[in-house]
Amino acid sequence: MLFFDAHLDMAWNALEFNRNLMLSAAEIRESEKHYAGIVSGPNTVSWTELKRGRIGTIITTLLSRLHRKDRALTFYQSDEAAYGASMGQLAYYKGMCRRGTLREITDKAILNSHIAAWESSSDDTKLPIGYILSMEGAYGVLGAEQIHEWHAAGLRILGPAHYGPNRYCYGTGSEGGFTDEGRQLLKEMRKAGVILDVTHLADQSLWEALELYDGPVLASHHNSRTLVPGDRQLTDEMIKALAARGAVIGASFDSWMIVPGWKIGVTDPATCRLEHLANHTDHICQLLGTTKHCGLGTDLDGGFGKEQSPSDLETIAELHKFTDILRDRGYSEADVTGIAYRNWIEFFRRAWS
Repeated sequence: MLFFDAHLDMAWNALEFNRNLMLSAAEIRESEKHYAGIVSGPNTVSWTELKRGRIGTIITTLLSRLHRKDRALTFYQSDEAAYGASMGQLAYYKGMCRRGTLREITDKAILNSHIAAWESSSDDTKLPIGYILSMEGAYGVLGAEQIHEWHAAGLRILGPAHYGPNRYCYGTGSEGGFTDEGRQLLKEMRKAGVILDVTHLADQSLWEALELYDGPVLASHHNSRTLVPGDRQLTDEMIKALAARGAVIGASFDSWMIVPGWKIGVTDPATCRLEHLANHTDHICQLLGTTKHCGLGTDLDGGFGKEQSPSDLETIAELHKFTDILRDRGYSEADVTGIAYRNWIEFFRRAWS
């Protein structure tokens, strides 16, 4: 089984925590034993673990956020600093391409070639991992017109918000819609061919985005608000609206988004399991009457580790445990394969046609 993960913060993880992601998760954990309280928790993601789990294609981000000792996520104090951080992360991906670890995917032809290679491979170790470049939060975009510069640099997806408000719109934990500059950003994204990721948009901003932006949209890492209340999740109405636009919704593996009432640093990690996450995917599939809009967007390296992941998942290489649960619930092999990777591939084939 191949897998497509629609949300990883690989460059941020490597640079913010000074991690050598060419190592296995076990090797990274061993090297970080002396840095308790600095790193984000027992590592679960690396290039080695991705290959071991046959996760051959990912959406990976530029994320201009700081992660401090108290585990708080903070913004850079200037737009230029955020831009600089994003450019540094871009350089990391370019370096990984030069090494042969990664392959940049920017169009349909490259995507088709990459997927064909992985589907026919008898030795995954010789293949690069394909990545589609996204930006989580538009903090690194210095103005609406600059989105064309970012597209030329390889950016293909933008999520305008992360946590709180910014110059363009409102994100998780805040309330409001798009500013005038944000509305212009959406227009320039459409002109440039940058796909909209609605993840982290505040409710008003999400609905406005769907009205203002008529291009392809996705939800890279979201779960169901019906099962876990809170503005970080999607309502059933939102899920239906996204499906009507042809979107795919990636299931997020962050425990507080999976089990209602789960508290970071308080709740016993053992209380969250992959079965609970499967409930979210199942809810979306039953709501829509199809599996075509479900995928994976794990976020497993998004500022947390094993302590905040489903307890029966040791590293990202074990995504097959999740699809095994779907099979046990009666999902057909075609549907399981779709959720594992094909729904995302078909989404990008349509978006880039």
